Amino acid sequence: MLQNLAWAVSLILIAILAGVFVRVIRTSHLTDAGPDAGKSSARWRSRIFWTLAVLFVPVIAYSFTYLPYVPANDAGNDAILVEATGYQWRWELSRETIPVNRVIEFRVTSADVNHGFGIYDDKLRLHTQTQAMPGVTNRLRHTFNVPGTYKILCMEYCGMVHHNMMTEIQVVAEQHDD
Repeated sequence: MLQNLAWAVSLILIAILAGVFVRVIRTSHLTDAGPDAGKSSARWRSRIFWTLAVLFVPVIAYSFTYLPYVPANDAGNDAILVEATGYQWRWELSRETIPVNRVIEFRVTSADVNHGFGIYDDKLRLHTQTQAMPGVTNRLRHTFNVPGTYKILCMEYCGMVHHNMMTEIQVVAEQHDD
């Protein structure tokens, strides 16, 4: 979603920049002469400013509606708690199986050095991340929408066996007892 917006904004900026280059090339041979030469230039700058303002203010306002941040007042007491502690060179989780479509709150810390806590799907696409630091507990809230096996990898070099610092978490459909 945000990548599509970034592509659209990039293409618009490229088109504007190309237009500026074409304008400069087409008018570079002209010379300013006479007392009204500055007025024309000022009018042109004013038109450019207001055109860009009219184009970019809505784009920026629209992009703020899709920011991926959790609201600060999200009390959400229904989250399932998972304690995650990083050690050289392993992760310890309080739960290894969690339900799909439920808010999961990971409380991430480290017992020794800084680690990066990243959750990847089976295609190794990063879903969410935070830092694991000694003496600090970071809260990471995430909802898994697809059942499956997710890998938790260390994303910050933490020593010689850093590359083996991974574990898995199973996301399963909730079973209802009828």
